[in-house]
Amino acid sequence: MRKRIYGNIVAATLAAALAFSFTACGGSGSKVELNDGTLQEVDLEELKFPLAEKKTLTGMISYPANTESDPNKRTIFKRLQEETNVEIDWTAIQQDQWGDKITLAMANLDTLSDFIFTANFSDNDLLRYADQGVIIPLEEYIDAYMPNLKAIFDKYPEYKKMSTDTEGHIWALPWIEQLGSEKTAIQTVSEMSFINKKWLDFLGLDVPETVEEFKQTLEAFRDHASELQKEFAIDGSIIPMSCIVNDGSQDMAILLNGFGEGYGDNDQGRHIAVTDDLKVICTAAQPGFKDGIAWLHSLYEEGLIDSEAFTQDWSTYVSKGKSGRYGVCFSWDVANIVDDFDGWVPLPALTADTRNITPENGSFTGGYDRGRCVVTAVAKEPALICAWLDRMYDPFQSPQNNWGTYGEDDDFDIFELGENENGDQMLKHAPLGDASPVEVREAESVNGPLAVLDEYYDVYVTCPDDAKYRLDWIEKYYTPDMNTKYVYPNVFMSQEDTEELSNLQTDITKAINTKRSDWIMNGFTDKDWDAYLDELEAYGLSDMLDIFQKYLDAYYK
Repeated sequence: MRKRIYGNIVAATLAAALAFSFTACGGSGSKVELNDGTLQEVDLEELKFPLAEKKTLTGMISYPANTESDPNKRTIFKRLQEETNVEIDWTAIQQDQWGDKITLAMANLDTLSDFIFTANFSDNDLLRYADQGVIIPLEEYIDAYMPNLKAIFDKYPEYKKMSTDTEGHIWALPWIEQLGSEKTAIQTVSEMSFINKKWLDFLGLDVPETVEEFKQTLEAFRDHASELQKEFAIDGSIIPMSCIVNDGSQDMAILLNGFGEGYGDNDQGRHIAVTDDLKVICTAAQPGFKDGIAWLHSLYEEGLIDSEAFTQDWSTYVSKGKSGRYGVCFSWDVANIVDDFDGWVPLPALTADTRNITPENGSFTGGYDRGRCVVTAVAKEPALICAWLDRMYDPFQSPQNNWGTYGEDDDFDIFELGENENGDQMLKHAPLGDASPVEVREAESVNGPLAVLDEYYDVYVTCPDDAKYRLDWIEKYYTPDMNTKYVYPNVFMSQEDTEELSNLQTDITKAINTKRSDWIMNGFTDKDWDAYLDELEAYGLSDMLDIFQKYLDAYYK
């Protein structure tokens, strides 16, 4: 068991790490005192907020570009400091630099903070840092000092199970967001497809239902470009369909679901799905994937797909969308891409060989991030840290951390402070106006560890309007066509399997995504397809699927 050898791990691995840290950073030989993972017992009265005496802890956090870079200037953290008498000395890193800088930070124990608030660590990261002794196990701290999170784990044991490794340890505090459940959960469809209804109406067209009709619709957008430009005062060329290839919610993978047996390719990180007989398959190795990519190439060849779809970044994608140039686009929410929200409707599943929508893997248990926040081994007061972090799981606090707050001094106000039907205070979503939901929330929210549960709505917080209409869209346009029984669940694999899987996926995912882009642009032959399958197998595709299958079998055993 990892816990029994924890002290040995610290002694063996951190000696080398510390030596490297001091050498690389010009350390003066100072000695970092490390927490060996043993539960620090503290009288609960000493952790009662607000503390009798002010305490200062250190934390690391990421923030979106073009938003407030000082966390302590955000209203949420200002209020938390007043309520707890705990000040956080933050090291804040811009999101687009987070990956590289957090890796360096975790290697330098001389300057490492007490906790990492927005770690977003992968399973491989968590287990590697655990074995290096850089982070500490939290299951005992949750039971002793985190009543809010413990109550959630008690009521929803699946979240505790998903947070616990194969040896019984919890190395990170999770992010949980429930909005719907099972096949109506908001996470079941990530890259929604949207079509310009104003263009359809102007050209006298119906929303397409088959891949043939869809292609004809895009052709109509292209062939009537000058008329559309004139009618809608569009500055710039007409783009029948745009996306960002291999970029999650902005990819057009949902269009592939109708080909072959209908598995599609919605899990672009792992390219897997679960069949109705509980077999894990690689979606990007199925005949339907081959046929779907060939069809997308036919669209590209006719100039129906944005030529910049393979290279454009988010800002370019949004800029063109807000200029009114798109006929079809893809995103979590079309309001992020276009200004004329009312002129767009979701594009339902398209029929090719079949009609199906494969839900996102892990979506049946809602939004979940296992590695959101960790406590490091340099923390001198882990009990206090965990007690403070437990405030993030308070039912009134979590929605604010997730979306934003009320009473801001600027133009943004995600919430208005109101009352529920029992007269208790409740956060009521304020109108967003013309602002993008993403941009508004990034300006206020702090994310980190939290839990927003379905039973909180209309008790502690209203359901956000954009979530309501997205839930309605899913139930109306997509849930009826979700014909498969299973999604791959959130499982916490062993360190050995996690590392092997990570190594395998590096080459496999790169090969798949490279071919996706290349073949959509340039086409391919049967010989190319056969060589591609051989390449995936040479990279260890069967071994990758065996690991996934092992944990799926255990989950349903």
